[in-house]
Amino acid sequence: MKTMGILAAGAILGLAGLTLPAAAADVTGLWATPVHGGQVEISKCGASVCGRIVTSEGIKADPNLKDTKNSDAAKRDRVLKGLQILGGFSGGPTEWTGGQIYNADDGKTYSASLTLDGDNTLKVRGCIVVPLCQTQTWTRVR
Repeated sequence: MKTMGILAAGAILGLAGLTLPAAAADVTGLWATPVHGGQVEISKCGASVCGRIVTSEGIKADPNLKDTKNSDAAKRDRVLKGLQILGGFSGGPTEWTGGQIYNADDGKTYSASLTLDGDNTLKVRGCIVVPLCQTQTWTRVR
């Protein structure tokens, strides 16, 4: 009887261990970009995820920094801090496709995908058209 209880407990713990890695993978959080000291907060947006600019070297120097390079002249007066630059993704929990990323450096929007590479590394791929793509590695801040 005692052996049955130990085996049952071991089986339950074994099954619980199998589910932990899937639960650990979560793209939401604050991510550091590799350029301009940028940080992007990724959060849930319905069934998808989206990301907003939190800070950058430019925003630190001028918190009211505008989106002056936007290809749409009507949007050039927008403040960059808090601006949504990621959206429209589907998938998960470790890979999202079909989304878009806005690049404030050139004022253009690109098709994008996100891939978690461990808990603290995010591969962000933006494409003009495939195969004309560039991938950045973002690092989790929190």
